[in-house]
Amino acid sequence: MTCTEGVLKATSIDKPVIDWKGISSFLLITFVITYVIEGALILSGNSPLVKGLGQYTIALVMWVPGLATILTIKFVTREGFDITNIHFGGWRPYVTVGLIIPACFMLIYGLTWILGLGQPDWTLQYFKNLFITAGVKVPTIPSPYVIWPVLFLASLLVAPFFNSIFAFGEELGWRGYLLPKLLPLGKPLAYLLSGIVWGLWHLPLVLVGFMYPGYPLLGMLLFTMLTTVLGIYINELTLRHHSSILAGWIHGVVNTQRLGMWAVLFPKTNPLLGGFSGILGIGIWLVLGIWESHRNVR
Repeated sequence: MTCTEGVLKATSIDKPVIDWKGISSFLLITFVITYVIEGALILSGNSPLVKGLGQYTIALVMWVPGLATILTIKFVTREGFDITNIHFGGWRPYVTVGLIIPACFMLIYGLTWILGLGQPDWTLQYFKNLFITAGVKVPTIPSPYVIWPVLFLASLLVAPFFNSIFAFGEELGWRGYLLPKLLPLGKPLAYLLSGIVWGLWHLPLVLVGFMYPGYPLLGMLLFTMLTTVLGIYINELTLRHHSSILAGWIHGVVNTQRLGMWAVLFPKTNPLLGGFSGILGIGIWLVLGIWESHRNVR
């Protein structure tokens, strides 16, 4: 029996057994370290959303939930790491995720274009203007007939492996530790709470323009909705395959698509309605999560 199955079995008693000590320790370490680092970057003017030290630091901050998991298990609960399900498992779900997530992005941005919520920049004019604005010589860019297929193939075959290394740092915390700890409350509530926590963890970045520039408060609401519905899909696959490594892979594939080809092709979309994190995207991720949970039931 896996540790996750053991946690689920505990729900058979009348009163759920919740490890509030472990949860509190994990959340305290995760949020304090993250908010201190990101707050210091923001107050110093070294924007974590622009360039340089800020972006590199934010990449490392992705490992804070993993660090909180290690510190909590090692020094607070002393329960061992079996709960985190650090197993690779079979290769099939990795391949499936590597195809389904890009397909969802194609659907989201196709609908974004059709509905007039964003226009594709086939000639990379916006990208070139960034160099012109910075007073830097515009580099030679291959033909659109070359650059877009290359970027798409790289987003499928190369970049996810790199991004998953950083994403696993988050998922060791969210799906490896927090989710199993919340499961005695039942899956619906566990999914909801873990999604809210995941969203609130990004609060400093959203407030300074991450995803929803110009809409800090409404953006925070939408981003929390996004993490909650996207979490359904990741949670279902994590529990079914007993693998937080798979969760890191899913997260890495999502980040690869979000930060790669689609961010370049659609540099400007309606932040509230279109794209990956707008209402349209949230709806697609919700449908994907419900579909995956239905497959799990069958």
